[in-house]
Amino acid sequence: MRLVTASEMREMDRLAIDKIGIPGIALMENAAGGAARIFLEHFNPARDSRVVIFCGKGNNGGDGFAMARRLSGAGMKVVVICLVQASELKGDALVNSEIVERMGLAVIQATTPSELTGCAEHIRECEYVIDGIFGTGLSSDVKGIYLDAIRMINSSGKNVMSIDIPSGLNADNGRVMGLAVRADLTVTFGFPKPGQMLLPGADLVGRLHVVDIGIPKMISDMVGSRYCITMPDDFIDLLREVKRDIHKGDRGHLLVIAGSTGKTGAAVMTALGALRAGAGLVTVGTPASLNSILEVKLTEAMTSPLPETSDGALSIRAKDRILRLAEGKSAIAIGPGLSTNPETTRLVREIATECDLPMVIDADGLNALAGEPGILNRLDGKKILTPHPGEMGRLTGLEGRDIQLDRIGSAERFIEQYKCCLVLKGARTITSSYGEKIYLNPTGNPALSSGGSGDVLTGIVSGLLIRGAPALKAAFAGVYLHGLAADLLAEGMGETGVLAGDLLNVLPGLMETLRKGEWPLKKAPS
Repeated sequence: MRLVTASEMREMDRLAIDKIGIPGIALMENAAGGAARIFLEHFNPARDSRVVIFCGKGNNGGDGFAMARRLSGAGMKVVVICLVQASELKGDALVNSEIVERMGLAVIQATTPSELTGCAEHIRECEYVIDGIFGTGLSSDVKGIYLDAIRMINSSGKNVMSIDIPSGLNADNGRVMGLAVRADLTVTFGFPKPGQMLLPGADLVGRLHVVDIGIPKMISDMVGSRYCITMPDDFIDLLREVKRDIHKGDRGHLLVIAGSTGKTGAAVMTALGALRAGAGLVTVGTPASLNSILEVKLTEAMTSPLPETSDGALSIRAKDRILRLAEGKSAIAIGPGLSTNPETTRLVREIATECDLPMVIDADGLNALAGEPGILNRLDGKKILTPHPGEMGRLTGLEGRDIQLDRIGSAERFIEQYKCCLVLKGARTITSSYGEKIYLNPTGNPALSSGGSGDVLTGIVSGLLIRGAPALKAAFAGVYLHGLAADLLAEGMGETGVLAGDLLNVLPGLMETLRKGEWPLKKAPS
């Protein structure tokens, strides 16, 4: 599903008006009509319910004025609180404000704190509040009367709907610009926006609905966009077997390089994740002293003991053996539980740059690459890096919190510089590769915040990769399935106490359900 930025949406509006000749007032009318319809369907208000609509000076305020007319016609008792002087209204917003005035609807000017305070009684008496203060073009922190109005909305305790986007939210990255409205319902126009999918924005939109405002497809196709939400249709072909007489060799052979003393579980979770995702064969290369442990834990995968250091980590002496093991394999997963022993770090760097196989690099594999931009520059699109924000910070020299503040920007800059495939993990994981679309993942929940879940993800992505999927497709599909498994478990168990191994148990069933075109959760996707 396509996402568009604020500037892309403005360009679509402009082209629809200037190139096709659709009047801007018609687009606003379509927007307001659709928003009013969704409001009535979602809240199902009584005919005499009281509604307060906050309007700013731009088109978002114009949408609010147009909604006031629509809701009044549906029997609502509407009060409009206009946060600007009437002389500041322009264009289509002015047209709709004048219509509302001529209809005799209540319009209150509240441009000072005292005037806004005087509106408190209307807020107390209403059942619903509609936010039409700012649209998607906000780029600076909210201040003054607008900040006061947002505080009033958030403290009202009423049912809140936002027009297009909660005011105060950055449409492109989901950042709160000082303060933002917390909505129960958001009706956005044309296409969803990245900021409505990324946190913290995703927690502020409530139920999100998209309204078609009449922009022709030929116009929307003219405006390029890199952003999209991963959906099952994007990868469903990976879940279908191409022939009935398939055998294990057809499903690929994965080499996993993982584990060190105290961290054999990471190797196990990675191997099992790949097998549950459909891998035909998995071989795990691990420090020799740990091999017997893995042979007990893994009955469906093969193991290969490798030279180790004195503290039970992989030695640089394992390099030649690993390169031989890689012969005939479909891909490599490297990093889970490896440790940051200097010899192991050197080993990972040399394997990552000298082996031409598709590769998933995670955990200590990423730590081995950190601080070595020369090595990152030698990777390519067949290498999938799967950092969480802390690991991404180490790879880029930034703080993890800075990565979180601009997840999309951080991912884009990294991909542009290093040309690899990136999975930036976290709530709304971001996946992309150089020159490709950027996929935001809609699945997953706090159930994934337990040890081993990242290793399972590495395995799932690797399992899809060795079955012939391109790196980017294997990555975003694996992320989606991993998160969906957590959603399925949370539906039955809650979000606390879910183990990484639980993800493995539900994965095949949900993959089969998706393959059949069905939905594995009780709640339909929104």
